[in-house]
Amino acid sequence: MSTKPPRKFFEPLAIGAPAPFRELPVVLERMIHFFPPHLDKLRARIPEMIPQVDVLLGNLEDAIPSDAKEQARRGFIEVAAANEFGSTGLWTRVNCLNSPWFLDDVGEIVGTVGDKLDVIMLPKVEGPWDIHFLDQLLAQLEARHAVKKPILIHALLETALGVANVEAIAAASPRMHGLSLGPADLAASRGMKTTRVGGGHPSYGVLEDARADGGPRQLFQQDLWHYTVAKMVDACQSAGIKAFYGPFGDFSDDAACEAQFRNAFLLGCVGAWSLHPKQIDIAKKVFSPEVGEVLFAKRILEAMPDGSGAVMIDGKMQDDATWKQAKVMVDLAKQVARRDPAMAEAYGL
Repeated sequence: MSTKPPRKFFEPLAIGAPAPFRELPVVLERMIHFFPPHLDKLRARIPEMIPQVDVLLGNLEDAIPSDAKEQARRGFIEVAAANEFGSTGLWTRVNCLNSPWFLDDVGEIVGTVGDKLDVIMLPKVEGPWDIHFLDQLLAQLEARHAVKKPILIHALLETALGVANVEAIAAASPRMHGLSLGPADLAASRGMKTTRVGGGHPSYGVLEDARADGGPRQLFQQDLWHYTVAKMVDACQSAGIKAFYGPFGDFSDDAACEAQFRNAFLLGCVGAWSLHPKQIDIAKKVFSPEVGEVLFAKRILEAMPDGSGAVMIDGKMQDDATWKQAKVMVDLAKQVARRDPAMAEAYGL
């Protein structure tokens, strides 16, 4: 038999490890806010950051200098042990599998604060084999340290081979939480000619047809990441996990950041990374559904309680397909409302 049968798929991979989730926990994750744990000044701000964000991620990989890797690991463990996170998720991005720090990252963190940790983000995932390795390792560590709930895996999609194998990665383990697009490393892996971290490029566009009067032709800028985000969303939705847009590196251009986040939201992503505090509010704005859309979606659900048949609302036909769209919108609004009283009032929830 070449594939693992469903019953084996949901068995713990180590005696004494917690049973895998059969469904992902229902939590709001509009932004994954990164912090560098090796900096004392930023660690001191964590208590005030916790209620402001949906997910707090201690970054151990890129942007952490080589001589600060161990300090970052110790800093993350200190933050995890010293704080209560409530409904805010606690994640870490460990170093990649072929680095000299990966094994200690996972072993020390699970061994000391495994019960506080919700998700490990694994960089540069290229195929299901990478997930299988971490899956088995986590089970062994959970069993050894009596961790009570399974730690989930979030894969970072940042190589051409990873994109080619995205469907297999998404379905590799019941630990899979989701996937994030890593545009900078992916651009390098593909040989793309851009040094930007996310966002568009002024030279990537479609030129309008030649004008009869010979006047100048307009170039309409296109989205470099449309294909990859759509492919990632399809893989995640097919596997029942979550898709995220990754970093937007130009902190001076909030409008472009919002536009990139909104493209990802409309395509089906549930959140994005925030690398700067001001991107937190951008993500909250974009990945919380608009009030008018929610109010209209509620009218559809009220008019079609069981989702069957068809009705006319404001001259527009609503049927089973639009009922499903409305339910997605209202379910997300309910999650937002539980964390944000002002939005709850605006949504009427």
